Amino acid sequence: MLRTGLTGGIGAGKSTVARRLVERGAVLVDSDLLAREVVAAGSEGLAAIVAAFGDRVLRADGELDRPALASIVFADADARRELDGIVHPLVRARSDELVAAATPDAIVVQDVPLLVEGGMAAAFPLVVVVGVDAEERIRRLVSVRGMAEQDARARVAAQASDERRRAAADVWLDNSGAEEDTRRRVDALWDGRLVGFEENLRLGRPVPDGPPRLVDADPDWAEQARRLAERIGYAAGGHGRGVEHVGATAVPGLPARDVLDLQLAVETRSDAGALGDRLAAAGFPADPAAAGDGAGTVSVHRSADPGRPAVVVVRVHGSPAWQHALGTRDRLRADPRARDGYTERRRRAAALYGADPDARRYTAHTAAWRDDPDEWSARPGSHGS
Repeated sequence: MLRTGLTGGIGAGKSTVARRLVERGAVLVDSDLLAREVVAAGSEGLAAIVAAFGDRVLRADGELDRPALASIVFADADARRELDGIVHPLVRARSDELVAAATPDAIVVQDVPLLVEGGMAAAFPLVVVVGVDAEERIRRLVSVRGMAEQDARARVAAQASDERRRAAADVWLDNSGAEEDTRRRVDALWDGRLVGFEENLRLGRPVPDGPPRLVDADPDWAEQARRLAERIGYAAGGHGRGVEHVGATAVPGLPARDVLDLQLAVETRSDAGALGDRLAAAGFPADPAAAGDGAGTVSVHRSADPGRPAVVVVRVHGSPAWQHALGTRDRLRADPRARDGYTERRRRAAALYGADPDARRYTAHTAAWRDDPDEWSARPGSHGS
């Protein structure tokens, strides 16, 4: 099963994207609909709201009087937090029930309007943001929904900025044009990424790195790695001691393979025993071809996402392997001579093994790099890219 978080600002057209995903076979869990369901007449949620805000929030037919409730909480942050404390746990619990009821091969799309505002992105193996700039969303709210412009601007301003949404987005799905264009983009996402991601997760199958081809440094690597690091840290929970972006993609300006290297630290080897299933569920199954070592590397995991190759190496915090990964990264960042020498070594390795679909010989060649024999003579083995 692949759980995908879907979000976007008010007026962005999430419903258009969700509808097409359902047409392609997704199981949709709509948080807005669930938020209504859990406060329906006779529900536990409605009883709690009435207990908190009084009978004035009830209609004559026993249903929630939404305008009356909105008038109470809109201008009162404490009241809004109290309401959120009632509704959000109920929505989460109902969402969990629906996700658990999906088939093992399902692509579950969880439509969460406030996914970014709620800091929930790390809980999903993939986050899709429906993107439309703020002025266009305001125009749609006024012309399509009949909202007063002042109200539309207030609604947009109350939500996360486009910058925050982009920071959370593994996929930014443009919905600024015609609906047919959006449908084509959704189809491309479904066929080119979601279907393969789900199958890889279900089979515990990492995406192979492919031939070791170097590309120019991508300024987006750091932000992509940050998102993955947050996801890995969330999955590890109390078993983790931090996630670091390491390897060549962590060095600004350095040519590298388009494979992100991340290092997850654990306190002891035994702590890593509970992480296999957690990392796999987050999108990083174990690499069956890689093994730990005596220098502190416990396990190696690779991304199951066809759209974002990545390697996650679990290492004991403070071990020689852990120290070396950070030391190499930091020295390459600081020392132009070391950077030049390492780049030359990698270019030679790519020339030698660029046609080899298995990158292990390339990795072994680059792992033998020495810039300063005194400093690097005790260098442990590497599982990175």
